[in-house]
Formats: sequence, structure tokens, C-alpha cells
Amino acid sequence: MSFFSNFNSDRCPCQITGNPLNGLCEKVCIEVNKVFDSCIKQSQEEGVTLTLTDNVPANPTYPLTFVSARSTTTTGTLQSLQIDRLADRPNFARVQATVCIPVEVLYVDANGVEGKANSTACFTQDVILFVPEPSVIPYTVQAVVSLVSTIGTYVPENTFLIDCCTTIILKVVMPVELLVPSYGYCTIPPCQEYSQEVCAGFFELPLFPSSTNV
Repeated sequence: MSFFSNFNSDRCPCQITGNPLNGLCEKVCIEVNKVFDSCIKQSQEEGVTLTLTDNVPANPTYPLTFVSARSTTTTGTLQSLQIDRLADRPNFARVQATVCIPVEVLYVDANGVEGKANSTACFTQDVILFVPEPSVIPYTVQAVVSLVSTIGTYVPENTFLIDCCTTIILKVVMPVELLVPSYGYCTIPPCQEYSQEVCAGFFELPLFPSSTNV
């Protein structure tokens, strides 16, 4: 079983039915990352430069033929981050940064040998976000990222120019101690072991066929 598989309990995650106040038992302090603001940008980028590193196998025979590229993590790296508060909009700021996305590139070399390599694609972001006032606990700006490409052209040496689809989510985040209503601790159901039931049907057969009149 699991929370959502034939487990009936009022102390587990589920859709609320009836009075949502039923079962509330306390106010609890939890430590979480609070997202003060967030925005998403999805775009099709052309002519993005990917310089390859850590080729596997090493020393491929050039030129290379591009196969695909895909981000290897959902966490982007922010470089040259600059936050300028807006005088006419309290608690808002202009957020500028270069967001770099780790990428794995697949290719075929001149001898027909399949290979892969690492690279990084970087994109400039210039947005307006809600930014909390200065406090003892500092906020951070984080990036959630995704990139995929199936179009690329080899450019000596060890470089591709690609067209890609990207998703970049910028978030203003701070670790906080948040007071929330609680229904208490979850009741954890026992796991339901996976089984292919390879003998299902076979064990249900009768040991001998039924009697027939000859």
C-alpha cells in the first residue's frame, strides 16, 4: 500500500472532503524554503554555443556529427547576479544574471563512433521580482532550468552551435521557520511489494481436466 493506494486513514495526505477544520489539532513551526516570488521564461534559442569537455571516448576523430543535447540537472548556476531595487515600487527589484545550464551532448565522430561530452549553455536574464527587505536571514536567488536540442552544427574545434528549447525559472527564496496549521503526524502505510505474478493463471488450473463422456 501507499498513501494513495487502498489506504484509508484520516492521518495521511488526501483530498479534503467535508469540513477542512475537522482533525486540526495544533499550530506547528516548520523549517522550509519560502518562495517570495518566481517567474518562468520558456524560449526557443538559436545559435547557442556549446564547447565540449570531458569527451567519452577521449580524442574523437573530427568532424563530429551532432545527435542531441539535454540538461543534466534542474539546478542552474547564476553568474554576475545584480539586484537593483526599484525606487517607485517598494519591495521590487530588477534582477539581472547569467544563468548557466549544465548539458550533456551526444554525437557521432568521423569514424562512426558514438560519443558524449559535457558542456554549459548560458543565457542572460533581466527581470523584475519581489525581493524582501534586508533581514538577519538572507534571501537567495535560485534558478530551475531545462534544455533540450536535436539540431546542431559542428564548429571546429570541439564546439557545436545548436538550436534549443529552454525553460528557466527564477525564484527568490529564503529558509524560514513558518507557523502552519497541522493535523498531526502522518500515519505511514506498509509498502505493497511489487510482484509480476508469473504463475497467475497457472496455479488456478485444475490438477486434472474435468470428466467428459466418451
